[in-house]
Amino acid sequence: MKNIYKHLLLFVIASIAITACETDENMQPEGQWELIAPTITLPESDLSIILDQETPNETITFSWEPAISTANYAVTYAVVLDTLGSTNFDTPIFEIASSNSGTNTSAVVSFSELDSALSISGYTANENAQVTWAVKAMSLSKTTYASETLEVMRFEDEVLPTRLYISGTATENANNLSEAIQLKRLNNAEGSASNIHEVYTRLTAGNSYKFYSETSLPAHQYGGSDGELVKSGSPITAEEDGVFRITVNLDDNTYSLLKIDYWSMVGQPINGGWGGDEPLSYQGGSIWSATIELVDVGGFLFRANGDWGYLLKSIVGSPSTLVMESQAADQGVSIEDIQSSQLGTFLVTLDLSASGYTYSIEQDTTTPPTPLVTPEQLYLFVNGTMIEELAKNGDTFNNSTYLALQVGDVITLNSASDGSGESFTSAMNIGATEAPDAALVSEGSELSTAAGNIVVDRDQAYMFNINFANANFQWNYYNLFLFHWDELNQGWDTRNEFLMTYAHPNTFTLTENLSANFDMKFFSPWDNDFGSESPNDLSGLIINGGGSNLRNITADGPYTVTVTVSDNYETGTYEFVAQ
Repeated sequence: MKNIYKHLLLFVIASIAITACETDENMQPEGQWELIAPTITLPESDLSIILDQETPNETITFSWEPAISTANYAVTYAVVLDTLGSTNFDTPIFEIASSNSGTNTSAVVSFSELDSALSISGYTANENAQVTWAVKAMSLSKTTYASETLEVMRFEDEVLPTRLYISGTATENANNLSEAIQLKRLNNAEGSASNIHEVYTRLTAGNSYKFYSETSLPAHQYGGSDGELVKSGSPITAEEDGVFRITVNLDDNTYSLLKIDYWSMVGQPINGGWGGDEPLSYQGGSIWSATIELVDVGGFLFRANGDWGYLLKSIVGSPSTLVMESQAADQGVSIEDIQSSQLGTFLVTLDLSASGYTYSIEQDTTTPPTPLVTPEQLYLFVNGTMIEELAKNGDTFNNSTYLALQVGDVITLNSASDGSGESFTSAMNIGATEAPDAALVSEGSELSTAAGNIVVDRDQAYMFNINFANANFQWNYYNLFLFHWDELNQGWDTRNEFLMTYAHPNTFTLTENLSANFDMKFFSPWDNDFGSESPNDLSGLIINGGGSNLRNITADGPYTVTVTVSDNYETGTYEFVAQ
């Protein structure tokens, strides 16, 4: 029942109040002064408060007469709630600094904050919770309390978390809550987030696990048994070893497990076509993969346990994103067979982690190519013009900054600055990818000793990693997203993540309906994080890893947003124009 719930607690070491006396006279040795406890004025003792779910932002005021330091040292305050009868408040249910950074003799708590704290601590919805609350007075190393009892009627409906994680001795995270495995939150038929979450993960028989709303405490915790989910319940015991799909339904407080013996690739591209079956091996972390020979082009799907009732197909309009065929209607999406146009031996990977159910078909690198002799220098040419000498680090070369390229540009590599040395090339076009909208897009292919052009397929700013030890030519680029959320009402979890469109060179644009007084930032989650030092202006400078959230929209409506970043992604400019 007893969990720490800290909210906006700021411990302020205030300046020592100096009276008319000399400083030396005021500074008494530690322990030779007293901190006299404050006197509570509101709420009254044994007061009963009903938290109205219809007015979650309504507040309760806690107030008191000040504590007294006999040495006139500054005093700061916090309000704490704990289980009924508590006298030691080291691990309270809830704690909040008083107003004005802990210096005032009052604190204001909203209905929703108090209800959430009681929910996390295991108190039942729509029932009275009897607690002890106290004023915590602090001055240097001394702390004193004044406490009263309080009865609080919780909201009628239970607080349901928007995220769930699994952790415990039975799981892959080795019972480390900070590395708990996130469940994927499924959508409903209208395309909105539901209260159903699922995860594909390995369990170890005889050990246990629970579900958490956060990767640290305090958090909602769910245990249970026999398919019944219990908030603040005992850990669930894993009955057998294996990889499972675990589904949690917070609407009816149930959980269920489906054992996944294997996923396999089935369809036209494989040996045996639709009558064949190419199993994938579980790699951990909700990922399966296998090296598969693709002998034909056409449609395929992923099948669990050889059972045609468990099929993963592509979502129409998002071909790299997968959904279980039996769940598609409930999630409001249309599906179709996955398509492949590749021939040869490839590494097929199925990723069923919470970040999104996807697949990839990549050149098989399990047998590394024969290393190439690393040249002393390597020069990068664009359309026949030498652009720069790449930086060498052992057997690897990189360009110094992201290079803005356009469709049709031709890249060549040579060991001499005039192009007369040894040439190197790669068969993969730069920018060719099945997942162009990821935050960081990266693809690699074999590097060979030959004179040949490497063609650019997509306007973007690229970084190259050319490794002669494993004969690999790797490129990557960043997309930029405008994150847009209601910070004033703690709306981070329901934020918009608007993908911006790249325009040559180093520019990203977007036209969207934006809301007044919403916070915004420019992200390549989570490598790049651009804030502004003039967050209320419609145009200005942005800094990667610095600045503040933008809050510059004063009227709802469509805006065109333009961002231009430096070629090292450290700084940039932005502009918002109302449409």
